[in-house]
Amino acid sequence: MKNDEDDELLPEYDFEHMPGGVRGKLAATHDRGTNLVRLDPDVAQAFTTDESVNEALRAVLKAAAAIPHQTALGK
Repeated sequence: MKNDEDDELLPEYDFEHMPGGVRGKLAATHDRGTNLVRLDPDVAQAFTTDESVNEALRAVLKAAAAIPHQTALGK
């Protein structure tokens, strides 16, 4: 555990009085959570927005739900 003597931050860096900083600016995003994925270049070229990716994936999910489920044994 660090103590004040180990602190490398200089006293003139008083972040409470620095302009521009917003405490908790990204807190709501963090609380919602994220699920980022990297698209291969050819896929990214076809789906240029997050809305287009979501729409395509929802269509795949809908199509998959319409197909009767079969086990690995074909029963």
